[in-house]
Amino acid sequence: MFPMRLIATFICGFLFFAPWAFAQSSAWQCRPQELQAIQKIMASQEASWNSGNLEGFMNGYWESDSLKFVGKTGITYGWKATLERYQKGYPDKAAMGKLTFTLLHVERIGRSAAMVTGKWHLQREKDAPQGHFTLLWRKIQGRWVIVEDHSS
Repeated sequence: MFPMRLIATFICGFLFFAPWAFAQSSAWQCRPQELQAIQKIMASQEASWNSGNLEGFMNGYWESDSLKFVGKTGITYGWKATLERYQKGYPDKAAMGKLTFTLLHVERIGRSAAMVTGKWHLQREKDAPQGHFTLLWRKIQGRWVIVEDHSS
């Protein structure tokens, strides 16, 4: 008798919680319009970078002192400081090379947030550095922006 009660309790619990669990898993997938908005911004960043326009590239970032950029030298705080970091590291078009992003995974992590994981690749005359990135995006005042960038 005991095992039957245990089985019945398990089945009732599963039937009660299953719809909620499945609804949550589908809610975390990025909607097509969100994915397209993020892809469009990243394509614009690529185009700006490849034309030597760092300020245009930075349009994808949240223009705030709360922006965080994490790289091999540590954390840079703020939009202006991040732009200055890029200007120092990439002083001219030759140093910038041709940038290509490859998105590996886009996941919605809240009503107005997404996490993007991908690869970056620079093709320059003498070398071709590459690495990975994780970007935290937020929709702020109706616009998707990068609020935290961890690139390596």
